Amino acid sequence: MRLRTLALAVPVLAAGALYHVGALAGSGAPAAEGDDPRRDVARGKTLYAEHCAACHGADLGGQPDWRSPGPDGRLPAPPHDDSGHTWHHPDRVLFAYTKLGGREALARQGVEFDSGMPAFADVLSDAEIRDVLAFIKSTWSARTRSVQAERTAADETGPGTTE
Repeated sequence: MRLRTLALAVPVLAAGALYHVGALAGSGAPAAEGDDPRRDVARGKTLYAEHCAACHGADLGGQPDWRSPGPDGRLPAPPHDDSGHTWHHPDRVLFAYTKLGGREALARQGVEFDSGMPAFADVLSDAEIRDVLAFIKSTWSARTRSVQAERTAADETGPGTTE
């Protein structure tokens, strides 16, 4: 019973920690992008196919049983479509998690978590990461994009901002 409780608690704790990653000082995270016309969604789609689809799925559907830790204790890659939790996080969190990798992004918040998400800082430029995120967001429903944009706006004006 304890193992099942732990298995259910880990994703919740990780999601909460991810939210707080947005408060990282000096993470290089962008401001809200929403439907930023400066983003190249087509390039983001290509980069997603090259660097993300192997784990998160060509259709953004994630890996099976993504809410339950695998034999190695790591959570499988979550979906990036409306069914996943990517849209629950503000842009700063998504950017930091992608750039720094899951383990480092969470470690900077004092959370020890063996995330399978690798760092892309040495693979993709900041602009390329933003384009990938813009592509992912372009696949969401209007309602999901709106909710995520509200979370991004609230994150920018909340604790941990410099403005």
